Amino acid sequence: MAKKKRKVPGLNASSTADISFILLIFFLITTSMDTDMGLARRLPQPPEDEEVKQELKIKERNVMEVRINAQGFLWIKDGTGSGFGDIRELRSRAKQFITNENNLSVLPEKHPINIPLLGMCALTDKHVISVQTDRGTPYNMYFQVQNELVAAYNELRDELSKQKFGRVYGALTDEQKVAIRTYYPQKISEAEPKNYGGN
Repeated sequence: MAKKKRKVPGLNASSTADISFILLIFFLITTSMDTDMGLARRLPQPPEDEEVKQELKIKERNVMEVRINAQGFLWIKDGTGSGFGDIRELRSRAKQFITNENNLSVLPEKHPINIPLLGMCALTDKHVISVQTDRGTPYNMYFQVQNELVAAYNELRDELSKQKFGRVYGALTDEQKVAIRTYYPQKISEAEPKNYGGN
């Protein structure tokens, strides 16, 4: 008599999909992802038709150029001079450029403006800090440059806030913040990357 082949019972895999789905949800909920990388920037409002038609002319004294090459070296040019610089001096140079405390003819021009809550002030609000990178610029160096420039504005705003209102900028009312931002508008322009030497 021939032996009959026994059928091997199949595995019950009906709950496998449920278990996989529960594990997936568990890991999505419990895993923390670092999403705070990059720079928080508010894009400017689109220009009005009239503004587009007008040609933007910026005097050379109102522009501070910051360039970063592929090796991560920093080149700074403003009215006080130009040449390779150190990241540690960028913040102080930016603050000197933005404020032009001694009203030097080689730094941004000042003109009087009446700001609510602050009164008549002499501002350098036509200044621009132009950041130009190389296509191979290390992101870390680019990030450090942006951080130093933003920190320069933040320090200036805090100093003025303490002087005028006795509190740091973050603790001011919305109206007071508008006045401080009018006094120190953040003007960082980023040009299209180019090749400045090196790969």
